[in-house]
Amino acid sequence: MTRKKPNVVLILNDDMGYSDLGCYGGEIETPNLDRLARKGLRFSQFYNTARCSPSRASMMTGLHPHQTGVGILTYDSGPEGYAGNLNRRCVTIPQALKASGYRSYMSGKWHVASSLTRPTDTWPMQRGFDAFFGTIIGAGSFYDPNTLTRGNDNIEHEAKEDPSFFYTDAISNQAVAYIDEHCRTQPDTPFFTYVAYTAPHWPLHAHDEDIAKYKGRFDKGWDRLREERLDRLVSSGILKDAWKLSPRDETQPPWTDADHKAWLLRCMEVYAAQIDRMDQGIGRILAALERNGQLDDTLVIFLADNGACAEDIPENVTVDELVHKLMIAKSHTRAGEPVHFGNDPSRMPGPENTYQSYGTAWANLSNTPFRLYKHWIHEGGISTPLIVHWPAGIKDANQVRHTPGYLPDIMATILDVTGTAYPESWDGQTIEPLEGKSLAPAFATDGIERPPMFWEHEGNAAVRIGRWKLVRNYPGAWELYDMESDRTELNDLAAQHPDRVADMARQYDAWATRCGVLDREKIVKLMASQGVTRAFWEK
Repeated sequence: MTRKKPNVVLILNDDMGYSDLGCYGGEIETPNLDRLARKGLRFSQFYNTARCSPSRASMMTGLHPHQTGVGILTYDSGPEGYAGNLNRRCVTIPQALKASGYRSYMSGKWHVASSLTRPTDTWPMQRGFDAFFGTIIGAGSFYDPNTLTRGNDNIEHEAKEDPSFFYTDAISNQAVAYIDEHCRTQPDTPFFTYVAYTAPHWPLHAHDEDIAKYKGRFDKGWDRLREERLDRLVSSGILKDAWKLSPRDETQPPWTDADHKAWLLRCMEVYAAQIDRMDQGIGRILAALERNGQLDDTLVIFLADNGACAEDIPENVTVDELVHKLMIAKSHTRAGEPVHFGNDPSRMPGPENTYQSYGTAWANLSNTPFRLYKHWIHEGGISTPLIVHWPAGIKDANQVRHTPGYLPDIMATILDVTGTAYPESWDGQTIEPLEGKSLAPAFATDGIERPPMFWEHEGNAAVRIGRWKLVRNYPGAWELYDMESDRTELNDLAAQHPDRVADMARQYDAWATRCGVLDREKIVKLMASQGVTRAFWEK
């Protein structure tokens, strides 16, 4: 009898830092993800693409975001690489998997389409999924999210009519329902399930009982906790002892000097509760796989879409713009109370009538030991946990892999383990060649060499070739770091290696030209012409 191909469950979360999970050195209780790590593999040098939409576009297609049409966010900026929609020169994971007989399901945040209310050929059902529940927009209330959709139909009324509705739970529960229904009705057919949480993206919304678990957990403050996290990362074998802790963000005070400590602690407690709630849901997903006899032969992948987020609730953006133009908020709760926008220390975050973020200093903790954040291509902006669990296909357990990788590799890996060919064309349209490299060889052994890796977002850019990383914080000069001796990017070697800098910069320029990357200031002008506030899309 022919053996069924493995199932795949791909779990992505939103705006979480490198060291927040328990199994990556954090204080947050994540027993279900920790279990996957103990029985699977953790990757120490896996990278995302620094921002929500580009990361999703890259992961879903195996290409660089500019090649897919999602160079920044889902706002139409004119040129093809910045149109804000998946274009016809890319194919998604579920589209490709159809050739291997897979059924595909999605629960959660889509965020690779510019049309938020009218179904187009860039919505999930038109991009290969057999069922979809989630949001088209990139952020919003966890109690009453905008653009809540089932299939192609808006179902925001379901959240409004259900006092117990909470988006993180709804995402988890729908994924469980998909798995149960599939195994009941099509037990011999493999499935791909994409679970895309919005947690812990702002706003800071969480249940009281989850928040209460973290009372006192962060009272030592960000300075001491950063040191402790690094110690745990080193002792667990994820990072090297030689990699020193980056300095506290220069814009932030020492914890001992910080004002409004009660409010600051509450912000971090709510953020932790968001991740905790997600992990609870992942536990239910794993339980569904177990009771259906599918866990051993299901490749489970978990990662984050970018580094921790240092944004305040978008600076200089009006409530009208948040609610009506960007559609990432609602002006009133379901009970009719006004929502209070902004990081106001007199108002504790968590309830539906608040809309806050946890701020730069806590994001600095989340990205321990690295510097910078979401938006940037320094390690703090692009480093993510990556957990893979597949008992039938991975013999090693509780191991760390130091082989580097990045988002285009996710599609390449899934196609590899499922025996699926990457198509040269789709629906009569030539498809860009796959950019990713399968991580499957690293499932068996570490130290796999890989081709150069490239990034660009809002002018911030990098290329990594072997141990060397060339990185730029726009509009600054190129910096050069030795990732084997200095992964926390504290010792810029550009002046000592001008020839290496020049060579890597040439390779970056060739890649940028091939992928349609545009100068940042040109993009600023194009975005402004579409009425998109600069303060929203860049920090």
